[in-house]
Amino acid sequence: MILESIFSAELPITNPVIKFLLILVIILLAPLVLNRVKIPPLLGLIIAGAIVGPTGLGLIDRDSGIILSGTAGLLYIMFLAGLEIDLVDFKKNSKKSLIFGMYTFLIPMGLGILAGLYLLSYGWATSILLASMFASHTLIAYPMISKMGISKNRAVNITVGGTLITDTLALLVLAIIVGMANGEVNAAFWTKLGLSLSLFVIIIWFILPPIGRWFFKKYEDNVSQYIFVLVLVFAGAALAERAGVEGIIGAFLVGLALNPLISHASPLMNRIEFVGNAIFIPFFLIGVGMLVDFRAFIQGWETITVAIIMTVVATTAKYLAALATQKTLGFSKDERKIIFGLSNAQAAATLAAVLVGYNTIVGTDANGEPIRLLSEYVLNGTIIMILVTCTIASLEAQKAAKSIALSDSSLAEDGNEESVERILIPVRNQETSDELIHLSLMLKSPQKQTGLYALSIINPDLEDTGAEMKAQKTLNQASKVAGSTDHFLYELLRYDTNVEHGISSVIRENKITTLVLGLHEKRGMDDSFLGNLTEGILSKCNTTTFIYKPYQPFDTHKRHLVFIPPKAEKELGFPFWVVKVWNIARNTGARMIFYTGEDTREYLLEILQKHPIRVDFRPFPTWEELGNLNILLKPDDNLIMVLSRRGEPSYHPKFEQVPNLINLWLKNHSFILIYPTQPKAGGMPVMDMMHGSLIGPIERLDWIGRTLAHLLKRK
Repeated sequence: MILESIFSAELPITNPVIKFLLILVIILLAPLVLNRVKIPPLLGLIIAGAIVGPTGLGLIDRDSGIILSGTAGLLYIMFLAGLEIDLVDFKKNSKKSLIFGMYTFLIPMGLGILAGLYLLSYGWATSILLASMFASHTLIAYPMISKMGISKNRAVNITVGGTLITDTLALLVLAIIVGMANGEVNAAFWTKLGLSLSLFVIIIWFILPPIGRWFFKKYEDNVSQYIFVLVLVFAGAALAERAGVEGIIGAFLVGLALNPLISHASPLMNRIEFVGNAIFIPFFLIGVGMLVDFRAFIQGWETITVAIIMTVVATTAKYLAALATQKTLGFSKDERKIIFGLSNAQAAATLAAVLVGYNTIVGTDANGEPIRLLSEYVLNGTIIMILVTCTIASLEAQKAAKSIALSDSSLAEDGNEESVERILIPVRNQETSDELIHLSLMLKSPQKQTGLYALSIINPDLEDTGAEMKAQKTLNQASKVAGSTDHFLYELLRYDTNVEHGISSVIRENKITTLVLGLHEKRGMDDSFLGNLTEGILSKCNTTTFIYKPYQPFDTHKRHLVFIPPKAEKELGFPFWVVKVWNIARNTGARMIFYTGEDTREYLLEILQKHPIRVDFRPFPTWEELGNLNILLKPDDNLIMVLSRRGEPSYHPKFEQVPNLINLWLKNHSFILIYPTQPKAGGMPVMDMMHGSLIGPIERLDWIGRTLAHLLKRK
């Protein structure tokens, strides 16, 4: 019935229901069918768009709806690139990004100008504009790279950074050349361009983040947060266009600005990626395919000649830029292929430039016909170049990404037995369960989708007929929150007259490695709580324990202040909580402030060299100074305090004053208290496991070093 409606209707299809149905069928089937012949899914969507487009079967016209959806998809690609980038690596590799950005701009510009002048016999203005089209590129293969889990690879990182540089420069060249063609380039032009770009960057970089942090703190509704993000993306794109550059630059900068506010393990991030990969980005790829004009191949040799020259020059220039980057920075062959695959695709900025150049009239010929800055042959040649370069880029990026992903996987499994990671979250009510699940996701290794356990304990002696229903409802909510980030959570419902006994039993039965306990937002901590906790759970359970009281959403913290007592590095539980704190830094991108002694600082600096995060080191204050936390804490700070169990090297009697400090200074701040475990090192008896102070200092430090290297290597 549907097929009859499609083929009996007048073409192109105008019925919105059938039109949207056909597009969804393409999004569903094109990747599945073409995957069988090893064609990347994004390339399959481009080919499908060419087939059903106006110059193919003519089923769908590239109307305003397709253009709108495609524009949203393009902005989405650039926004995701900015949102997923590792800001620490981005800053660390900023010089490398600049090197690649200049290579991938200057080499295509040079070859493009020469090709325009001597191969195509164009004038200087046309040749420079043509070269700027070769210099720009679109991260069309980025969604595929992201799905393969290598978006944080250094080659991907510098390519994304270099894209911002080369696209900005290319689009500035476009604005200048068009302005010259229209006779508008003067002192006022440069002043306006400089001021508008400066104002644009100030708004995106300094005004949007505080607005975003305020909104995420005030409104926790999932739909509202997602729509708010979309508003910022399109607002950034609109501001960029007003400043004189393309909207893709604005979308990318909005992604960078919101990067610290949207953690990679959050439900919001999961929704952003899901909707983009399912709807917006496929629409863009189908729209690109619809631009392919098959008639250009039969209109004469000039179009084909121009298309071949443009495609060869653009591809050669991007390959040379990737090769130069590899040789300069000492990258591997696969990393060079990733750079080439990501940077070879010509689509967004190239299309914008050719359309602007085509619509710019520089005079008339003898017959009164308009003379365009870029001819119709260049327009048709550009469409063919887009198809060919996207094909090459997709194939090259897919091949290199698979190789890098396999290499990373083999390194992660090499040599050591993988440490089990199981996190237990006792939940009482929905008010705290959401934030406890969120914190647990921040503590987890990003590669693992399992290992979360939610526990609800019911006292069988209490005659509450609705207790089990309430407990199950809370567990279901916890599963829903974890599921929104594609993580599986085990629901545990237990009857026990003693909460501490119930938790400790579950820890032993399920071999739990990390325990996350929560405090109600409006409830303080008193001496009896800490005493009962120590005597109850901590004395019975040998596991790393986190006590968390949320005051605001976790992602909205600007800084995490981590207080590490002296001699903490001498405890066997040291590497296990350090890795969790490192995961918080990586997953959120927030700045960590470590207050620590010199010996501990040396340990952390060694880790930092191989696993960089945003961090500052400050000396650990005296215990008297620690009583004035209000001096150190700022709004939107989160405090993380590492404590210890009695008899351990870092234990101090002042730990008993922690409840008073918290009640005095942390009423308007979130905090996390960490009690390290004393794990069993290979071959150690149970007594040594529970009392790490009995182990010699040399053996202990050696074991800690090996454990840290193993745990962080898996990350």
